[in-house]
Amino acid sequence: MDPATLPYRRNVGAVLFGPRGRVLVCRRADVPNAEGAPGGWQLPQGGIDEGEDPRIAVFRELAEEIGTDRAEILAEHPDWLTYDLPPELVGKALGGRYRGQRQKWFALRFLGSEADIRLDADPQPEFDAWRWVDLYDLPTLAVSFKRPIYEELVRAFAHLVRSVQERS
Repeated sequence: MDPATLPYRRNVGAVLFGPRGRVLVCRRADVPNAEGAPGGWQLPQGGIDEGEDPRIAVFRELAEEIGTDRAEILAEHPDWLTYDLPPELVGKALGGRYRGQRQKWFALRFLGSEADIRLDADPQPEFDAWRWVDLYDLPTLAVSFKRPIYEELVRAFAHLVRSVQERS
């Protein structure tokens, strides 16, 4: 299969700032780490439905993936960011229909309590664990093909860390 013949999947992502200006990452239940145990830490993200506004989609995805949409948008990345799947995942990941994803990213401030975060809200949860991390650690947690996007998110949203810390 030639990846160049496949489209990118439209997607939204959430850099969800919580206590002390840290961000929420979740561990994928279906992506093992090098030792075969659960791994694959990532930010909440998901597809945009046909005709759906990305600002609506990001709240829908938060509710589906972490059980709550109690947040407010602080910033929107000005560009759509893309990544390509590695060759071994083309035709398998993302339903086998896409070469990668074209993403609109948002920085949000979490307005709820930790009790609101429910990874079991969906009958088939995508994640099995979550934690708060420093924004600057995101690239080290990402799978290699998503690392450049996470590096860009750190650059784009680093200015928000201090203001979120001051509100906590």
